Amino acid sequence: MRARRAIGACLWGGTALLGAGTAALGWVIARKLTAPVGPRTFNLVVRDVEDDDGALRIVLDRTPDTTAEGLYNLWFERGGCVQLGSEMQGRGPNRIARAVTGAANYLNVQVGDSVSWSGVYFATPADAGLEAHDIMINTPSGYAPAWRVNGSSSTWAIHIHGLSSPRAGTLRGVQVATQLGYTSLVLSFRNDGEGPRIGSGRSTLGATEVDDVEAAISYAVRRGAERFVLFGWSMGAAIALQLAHRSDYAKLIAGLVLDSPVLDWGEAIKANCARSGLPAAAGHLAIPWLALEPLARMVGLPSGIPLREFDWVQRAEELAVPTLILHGIRDNSTPVDTAKALHVQRPDVVTLETFNADHTLNWNADPNRWREAVTDWLQVGPVRSGNLRT
Repeated sequence: MRARRAIGACLWGGTALLGAGTAALGWVIARKLTAPVGPRTFNLVVRDVEDDDGALRIVLDRTPDTTAEGLYNLWFERGGCVQLGSEMQGRGPNRIARAVTGAANYLNVQVGDSVSWSGVYFATPADAGLEAHDIMINTPSGYAPAWRVNGSSSTWAIHIHGLSSPRAGTLRGVQVATQLGYTSLVLSFRNDGEGPRIGSGRSTLGATEVDDVEAAISYAVRRGAERFVLFGWSMGAAIALQLAHRSDYAKLIAGLVLDSPVLDWGEAIKANCARSGLPAAAGHLAIPWLALEPLARMVGLPSGIPLREFDWVQRAEELAVPTLILHGIRDNSTPVDTAKALHVQRPDVVTLETFNADHTLNWNADPNRWREAVTDWLQVGPVRSGNLRT
């Protein structure tokens, strides 16, 4: 009898420890996902600098990033950045040389420099050939810096960046909007590292950030905007979908251009767990810590996040705004299968273009095709026809 009781006590204790362990893991994942924006990670080193009659090449270690086709940027820990073109040359089995095609400012590249690989190709509007004005948007969280690029039409483009990404990342899409004559607003919002810091500085995955973006639309309406195209990147796409569904200005939104969109936070969290080396199923453990208010407050969030409102595969029938999705087949952060499922359910509303690219790197992998896909869709689609809901 004593042996049975002892075994039962051990089993109960082990179960309790297992439960505590899984709960702790869910808390950690939720904390990591919503963490305040931190400094850039400089995890590459310039191994060599080659100058061939003014043609500069930078030699780096071979990684999946540094050997990817397309246009990218190297950010330097000591300041500045350089643009890298598609041209690359092998330097033995472990290194690759990439051609430098431009620089955000003069930079004397040195062997041993610590650098960071990035798809944020343009550091400023000027780097993208854009004439922008610095403005401040009065949002519910405070004044948020924005760039305004003036256009010639009554259509305005709102550019919404993703989680832990700067607003400069959206400049890849601003070029297209400018060529089409739209006025563009390139936004920051609460707790993104550029906009106002609120509370603990944590992201609410679009749930409260949407109010700051809606304030930017209000700013545009007061200045004559008659219709909008929302360009959303990753989490910015989740924000765009919320605005198209429930904003006071929803009837003025004529189209959505979504790059690597978060269409279901549950699937995105599982994918990012797998990306980090955890079982994908571990993502389920984070959901209560994000969605249930008492647990969310223990994570450092102001309240629970209504994650079900961000599941557009389940809400597909509610989609009403013509939507173009650009998604990489190698995206291991927001799975392309989710975008495909949404397209299958609503081919009347959703157009899907896939690229051989990772998360938010579709433009980088093939900038010409990205520009053509977006331009063609907008020119023959909802904005050209003046589509507005009544």
